[in-house]
Amino acid sequence: MRIVLFGPPGSGKGTQAGLLKEHLGLAHISTGDLLRAAVKAGSPLGLKVKAVMEAGQLVSDDLMLELLEERFAQADAAGGFILDGYPRNLAQANALDTLLARIEQPLDVALLLEVPQDLLVERLAGRAGAEGRKDDNPDTVRARLQVYEEQTAPVADFYRSRGQMVALDGTGRVEQVRERLLAAIGSTTASAG
Repeated sequence: MRIVLFGPPGSGKGTQAGLLKEHLGLAHISTGDLLRAAVKAGSPLGLKVKAVMEAGQLVSDDLMLELLEERFAQADAAGGFILDGYPRNLAQANALDTLLARIEQPLDVALLLEVPQDLLVERLAGRAGAEGRKDDNPDTVRARLQVYEEQTAPVADFYRSRGQMVALDGTGRVEQVRERLLAAIGSTTASAG
């Protein structure tokens, strides 16, 4: 099973991806973790990433795809994966689709966690206080949510047009959201079989 899990900042993607990983036995692939691991490993690809990051630039889509292809080839991803927080825009969605077709690992489902904006701001402000994160103050959160709406929200239409998108209520207790995700994955698997 190959899953893309996406939603706005504060929707619980990372938490839910971790729970799904344990429950389904799939690799959890977070692009942030992937970038940090590549740099730490010091591989040729990791050195490219490090140079870009040290220059204060964003890692290019091409470089990110190289990292993803390398990660998809690892043994723990052979049975499938949960891709957390990627793709972030239509260009990345198209590129990921092309990569997955080329390596013959097509996406099974894209799961979208929907959470009202007021609750997202509240969640992220709470995280800022608990973790001391400066990128989670209310003004910054609203700016991040605006970027999400402009760039990432259209990715839902991309997957919807392919019949791969399932939108879910991301509110409630963590366990409730996990059960909704598992039910959506179960119905996707049943309809595919």
